Amino acid sequence: MEALYQRVRELDPRGAADALHDCDDAQIAAVLARLNPGQAVEILEEFPPTRRERIAAADQAGEQWLEDVAWPESSVGRLMEAPNAVFAPGTRIHEAVETLREAVKQSLITYLYVLDKQDRLIGVVAFRELLFANPDDTLAEVMLREPFSLRGDMDLIDAMHAVVTRHYPVYPVCDSEGRLIGVVRGSVLFEQQAFEISAQAGAMVGVEKEERAATPWLRSLKFRHPWLQLNLFTAFIAAATVGLFQDTVNRIVLLAIFIPVLSGQCSNTGCQSLAVTLRGMTLGEVRASQAGALMAKEAWLGLINGTLTGLVAGIAMVVMAHMQNHPQPLTLGLITLAAMAASCAVSGMAGAAVPLVLKRLGADPATASSIFLTTATDVVSMGMFLGMAAWLVA
Repeated sequence: MEALYQRVRELDPRGAADALHDCDDAQIAAVLARLNPGQAVEILEEFPPTRRERIAAADQAGEQWLEDVAWPESSVGRLMEAPNAVFAPGTRIHEAVETLREAVKQSLITYLYVLDKQDRLIGVVAFRELLFANPDDTLAEVMLREPFSLRGDMDLIDAMHAVVTRHYPVYPVCDSEGRLIGVVRGSVLFEQQAFEISAQAGAMVGVEKEERAATPWLRSLKFRHPWLQLNLFTAFIAAATVGLFQDTVNRIVLLAIFIPVLSGQCSNTGCQSLAVTLRGMTLGEVRASQAGALMAKEAWLGLINGTLTGLVAGIAMVVMAHMQNHPQPLTLGLITLAAMAASCAVSGMAGAAVPLVLKRLGADPATASSIFLTTATDVVSMGMFLGMAAWLVA
């Protein structure tokens, strides 16, 4: 069982479900019970509905898993566990202690949750407070009133912002009416958000966040190959841009040497902007009203960086043109400088715009962003560089 648990932890949800397929329902439930609730729910979701219900019925946490499945991805609701210490406000301290004697043998209890008759959360009592309270006092007399709580439909990013200065081990989760519907552990919340952030780097180049290091090669191929086909298509678009100026490249072979230099510099500028924008979106620092200002800032940074690097590239172009006895070395150097500056400005702006546009369209802002960005920067940089050369160089 331990070996199976360790293997499942390292697999993506589909791969984990495949690994558990031949186990009986009780074994599957026992493995899922040891996982992060969010991961358990994702794996359970891969099973057919009828078996999903049988697996859930095999563990006391199963009912909560089925409820969590109904919540949107990347929401607090997906990470909930059932509250295991719920009491009425009139419960005496000694009554609560007696009730909890057996409960603490089954699970870790950090807080007692006090609910009114409508199941609304009205107070919280830290477990350790029971040691110091008068046994005949009621929970209403010792509870912390109007406690902080999360909402089940909260996005993980919003939840992280709400709890970042609190550092509670467990957070109650309520619905819009204030009724307690579950709890989420702080460690689980941070673990899930850390995974979401780590998945961004792969998503930028078309690696699905479900893929793990232990994912079988065939499933990895299915995850990655469609994006590589898309990347190939966009590469043809960039190649077609160069093809439009084939006569110019044939006439001035030196241009071919600087095409990858210009393309690489502009792509890196755009990726820097993309990384900063995605980080800001993940941390909730970028709002719709700030989109214009962010793109303007990244365009300005791109222009300055492009001018400075373009100056070096332009000097290199002049030197190489002299070495090849080209009649217009200075013109070629100025074209390189201008193309680098303008292209980096556009690349910087595009790096901020691509994830913002994807989010506006309802897509994951990180999904294959660099593929779209690289295409845009290649087409713009090569088009500007070769177009000016065709226009200005005799």
